[in-house]
Amino acid sequence: MDDEADVPAVTTPEQFKALGHPMRHRLLFALGQGEATISQLAAALGSNKGNIAHHLNVLAGAGLVRPAGTRTVRGGTEQYYRRASRGLRFDDAATTATAFRALAAEIAAAQAEPFLVLRRLTLTPEHARMLTATLRDLASHASDADDQPQYGLLLGLYQPAQPPPAGPSRRSQHPAPGPPRPQQPAPGPPAAGEPG
Repeated sequence: MDDEADVPAVTTPEQFKALGHPMRHRLLFALGQGEATISQLAAALGSNKGNIAHHLNVLAGAGLVRPAGTRTVRGGTEQYYRRASRGLRFDDAATTATAFRALAAEIAAAQAEPFLVLRRLTLTPEHARMLTATLRDLASHASDADDQPQYGLLLGLYQPAQPPPAGPSRRSQHPAPGPPRPQQPAPGPPAAGEPG
C-alpha cells in the first residue's frame, strides 16, 4: 500500500481550518471504524445531530470525508459518510495540538484504565528507522475480526527538542567587544514521517 497516496498531507487552507476543531478529529477517528450516518455518529460521540451535521459539512467541504451511500429509515433517507483517505499527515503545531485535544477526549471517554505510557528512549539512527517501520506496519494492520472488541491505538516516535548546549556562565552573557560570532541555526523538527 502506498502511504503517500493513501495518507495524504494536509495542504490547503480549507483542510487546516477543518482540522481546527477537536470534534472534527473525533469524527475522523469514528469514521476510521467504517461508514456511518449522522445519527450513528451523534450517538457514538455523545453529541446532537445538528452539531455532527455541521462538522461533517466542514470536513466534506475540505475533501476529508465523502458521502458513501444512503439508507431508508422510517420513510426518510439517511446519508452514510466515510473518510476520504486512510489517514492524514500534518506537522504544524496548531493542528497537532487540536488532534491531541481530540485524543484526550477519546481517552477520557474510554473504558476504565486505558494503558498509556510516554517515555524517552535512546536509539541509534538504525534502531529508530527499524522502530518507525514496525510502527508503520502496526498502524496499517487490518482488524482481526468484526466480532471482537475495538481498541484505539496511538503510535508515535519523535525526537524531542534538544536543550540548548551548556554555555558560558551568566557573567559572560555580555561578551567583550570584538568581531561578531556567527549565528547557528536552530535545529528544526524532523520532516513528517521521518524518525527523529
